[in-house]
Amino acid sequence: MMESPLTAATSEPDERVLEAALRPKNLHDFVGQHRVREQLSLVLEASKIRERTADHVLLSGPPGLGKTTLAMIIAAEMSAPLRISSGPAIQHAGDLAAILSSLSEGEVLFLDEIHRMSRPAEEMLYMAMEDFRVDIVVGKGAGATAIPLELPPFTLVGATTRAGLLPGPLRDRFGFTGHLEFYSVEELELVLRRSAMLMDLRINSAGFTEIASRSRGTPRIANRLLRRVRDWSLVHNVEQIDARLASAALDMYEVDSRGLDRLDRQVLQALCTKFGGGPVGLSTLAIAVGEETETVETVAEPYLVREGLLGRTPRGRIALPDAWAHLGLAMPQSAPGSTPAAAQAIPGQDALDLDE
Repeated sequence: MMESPLTAATSEPDERVLEAALRPKNLHDFVGQHRVREQLSLVLEASKIRERTADHVLLSGPPGLGKTTLAMIIAAEMSAPLRISSGPAIQHAGDLAAILSSLSEGEVLFLDEIHRMSRPAEEMLYMAMEDFRVDIVVGKGAGATAIPLELPPFTLVGATTRAGLLPGPLRDRFGFTGHLEFYSVEELELVLRRSAMLMDLRINSAGFTEIASRSRGTPRIANRLLRRVRDWSLVHNVEQIDARLASAALDMYEVDSRGLDRLDRQVLQALCTKFGGGPVGLSTLAIAVGEETETVETVAEPYLVREGLLGRTPRGRIALPDAWAHLGLAMPQSAPGSTPAAAQAIPGQDALDLDE
C-alpha cells in the first residue's frame, strides 16, 4: 500500500511543477532556517567579493525542508547555471566523470541523496572537489593508464537525509555544512501566506494557523495541504477560508489536528487496542495494520516518535500517554507507557523484533 500523498515528505512527479512555482528564488524570500540562511548568505557574499566560485555546500535534514530550493538559490545568487543529479543515478565512476567533464566554469552541481552514490564515484569525487581534477583510467590490467583531466572550478551542493552515512573524507571536503530543522507553526504560516498570495487564495489568519498546525513542520506538506484546501474551496464555492472551513477540508482528506493521516492512526489504534500499548515487534505491528514493515518504519514511525506518541524500546514499540489521549482512549495502569521509566523511548535505536 502506498504512502499517503498528503503527508508524505517526498513529492510525486506530477506535483513538482506546482512546487517549483512556489519555491522562493532568493535568500531574502526563503522562510525559516535563520541560522543556515545567514551563514550561507555570508559564504556566498564572500565568494562574490573574492570573485571566486563558492565553497562546496552540504545540506542535511529530513525531506521537504528546502534543500533543493537552497541549491537553486545558491545558483541564482551566484548567477551560475545549475546542474541537477542524484546519488542513486551515479552508480559508476564513469557516470560521474561524464557529468564533471561537461561542467562549465562556476557552474553549480546539485547532487541529491549524495549518501547513496556508489563507492568508486565517491572516491573520484574526492579529487574533483579538492583539486578540480579527475583521473580517467583507459585500458585494463597491466596496460591500464590514468589520464588526468582538469576541471573548471565549480561548486558542489550535496543534499542528504542521512548525514551519518556519508564517509568522513567526503564530508570533510565540504566548505560549509548546514543542517535544516523542522519548521515552527509560525514559520509555516509565513510559507503559507506567500504561497496563498501566489495562488490568489483568500485565507484569514486562523485558516493559515489551522493548516500550518497539521503540516508536520514541513513546508512541502504545508503547500500540499494548501492546494487541497484550495480545491475544496473551489468545489464548495467558498470565497474566503477560515479555520472551520480549513479544518473541514483537511478532515475530509483524513489529516487530523496533529497532522496524523490514516496510516499513523491505524498504527496507534492497533498498538493501543490490539496489543494493550505494547511492547510489540515491528513486523507484528505491520501485519496488524496490513502494511509492509518498511512502510511502517520509514513512513509512520519517524513522525509518531517525534511527536511523543510512540516509543521504540529494546523490547519493541510502545504507545506513550499522548497516543492514548489523542485517540480518546483510557490508558490502562498496566500499559508500558503509564510510568515515566517505561515510557522512555530510545531515539535512533531499532527495537528488537520479538515476534516469536
